[in-house]
Amino acid sequence: MRKSWFTLLTLLVLALIVSACGGNNNNAGNSASPSASAGASESAAASGEAKDGGNLIIAVGADPVILNPIYAGDRVSLTIDQALYAPLFQVNNGKKTFYLADSLEPSADNLTYTLKLKSGLTWHDGQPLTADDVVFTFDKILDESQNSMFRENLIIGGKPVQAVKVDDTTVEFKLPQVNPAFEATLVQLTPIPKHVFENEANIEKSAKNNAPVGSGAFKFKEYKTGEYVTLERFDNYFGGKAHLDSITYRIAKDANAANLALQNGEINVKYLDPQDVSTIESTGKFDIEAYSEGRLAYLLFNENSDTGALAKKEVRQAISYALNREELIQFVYGSADYADPAKSFETPDGLFFTNDVTSYDNDVNKAKELLASAGVSNLKLRFIVSSGNKAQESAALYVQQKLKDVGITVELQSLDASAYGQKFVDLNAKDYELSYAGYIMGYDPDAYRILYQSTANSNYAKYKNEEVDKLFDQGAGEADAAKRGEIYKQLQEIIAQDAVIYPAAYTKTIVAIDKKFGGLDEAVLKPVVIFEDPSKLYLR
Repeated sequence: MRKSWFTLLTLLVLALIVSACGGNNNNAGNSASPSASAGASESAAASGEAKDGGNLIIAVGADPVILNPIYAGDRVSLTIDQALYAPLFQVNNGKKTFYLADSLEPSADNLTYTLKLKSGLTWHDGQPLTADDVVFTFDKILDESQNSMFRENLIIGGKPVQAVKVDDTTVEFKLPQVNPAFEATLVQLTPIPKHVFENEANIEKSAKNNAPVGSGAFKFKEYKTGEYVTLERFDNYFGGKAHLDSITYRIAKDANAANLALQNGEINVKYLDPQDVSTIESTGKFDIEAYSEGRLAYLLFNENSDTGALAKKEVRQAISYALNREELIQFVYGSADYADPAKSFETPDGLFFTNDVTSYDNDVNKAKELLASAGVSNLKLRFIVSSGNKAQESAALYVQQKLKDVGITVELQSLDASAYGQKFVDLNAKDYELSYAGYIMGYDPDAYRILYQSTANSNYAKYKNEEVDKLFDQGAGEADAAKRGEIYKQLQEIIAQDAVIYPAAYTKTIVAIDKKFGGLDEAVLKPVVIFEDPSKLYLR
C-alpha cells in the first residue's frame, strides 16, 4: 500500500470539508472534455517504460469553487490547486518533503521558525517567487477583510503570527507563544503571487482567480464551466519538467456515466464507490488503490435549524441511539474492508486519538425515552443530500429508515453538488437538520478547533460549549506532550458526550488509475487531492 500524506483542509480543512461534504468520493459523469491520450503503444505499456507527452484525464465531481489556495476548501479546487500551486513543504509519515522551501528550522525557544526558500523560483508568468510572496500571503490571510478560512490558525493566544522577510529567500515566522501545532498549520499554507493580487481589494472575489498564476508543475490553460479544466506543463518548474503535456480535470457528476467513460478510456483516473470496484477491476485496465485519508464520515446535526429540536442534546443522543455503526458501514460501504467504526471526532492517524469515548450505541428504547424526556414527539427532520453521491444517498436512506423506528420522520432533500456545498458551509442555514459529511484534518488535533469552537468559521454544527473553547485554546499552547494529550482526550470525551455529531466511520478512499500511466509511487497518493506530485506521472 502506498503511503499517503496528511492534510489539513483544515481543510479542509476543510480541505476539507466541503469535499468532505461529499460523503466518500467525488463522482464523475458524462460532460464533454478533451479526449484521453491514446498515445502509448501496446509495447510501451507492456514494458512500463516512461515516455514524455500525453494528457491525463481525472474525473472530478463538480466545478471548482475557487482556484486560489488560501480560499480553496472543496475537494475539486484543492485537487486542481495541487498541480497549479507548489506547497512550501509536505509531510508523509512524519518526514518532510520540501518543495518551494529548502528548510524550516525552529529556534531554541520554539518561538521563531526560519524558512529558507529555494533560489531561482518563478511564477508561471516568469516573475520571481521570493520571500515577499510568502510574507504577502501571510499578511492577506491575517487581514480580516480578506476572509481567508486559515486566519484562525495563525492567531495564537489571541495574537497573530508575524511573517518577517529577512532576505529574498528567507522568512522568519515569529510566534506570540509556543505552539506545537504551528508546523502542521504551515504545511497547509501555499503562497500566492504578490504581483498579481497586491492591488486587489477583495482577493477572494478577484477576477484574477479565473486565470490563476501559480508555481506548480502545471499552469492554467483553459476552463470551460461544467465541462473541464485543463492545465499544461510548466517547463520552468523547479522540480524539473513534468513528463505529461497536460492534465484535464473532467467535470462529471453522474457516477454511472463516469464509470462507463472510465471503462471506455475517456477518463484515466476516478474515485470509486465500493459497489463499483468489482466492475472496474474486472476490466483489467486499472490499478485499484484503497488507502486511508485519515477521514471521518459522520452525521451532522445542525443545531441552528429553525425547528430548534437539535439544539437539545437529548434529541441528538436519541438519534444516535437509533443508529448502528456496523449496519451503517455495511449499508453505505458494502464491506468493513472500506471503513472502520468511529466514535471520536478525531481520526486514528492523529496525535492523542482515542476511540474509547462515550458512545450512544443502538438502543431503540433508550432513544424513545430520551425523546420523551426532551418533550419531543412527531419530529420531522430534513436531510440534505448531494445528488449522485452514492455514500450520502445510501446513508440518508439508512438514517431515514432507522429514525422511523423511533417515531422520527426524515424528509430527503437532494441538491446538486454546488448547491449542497453552499448550503452546508452557510453558518446561517436554518432550513435543514441533517447531512452526511466528512473531513480530513491532519495529524495535529489543533486543526479541529475550526469545527468545534463556538465562534469558529467552520463550526457547521453551530455547537457552543465554553469548556470546549477553553480546552482547545489550552491545547494549542501546551508544550508538554503528556499534558497536551490529556487535554485532547478530554475534548474527545466531552464532544462525544454532547453528541455534537454522530461519528460513523473512518473510511478508505478508493481510486482507479489507468494502467497506461506510471510513476504512481513517486507521485504519492495523498488525501483529498489524489497525487501529491503529479509531475512524476507518465505514460508508459
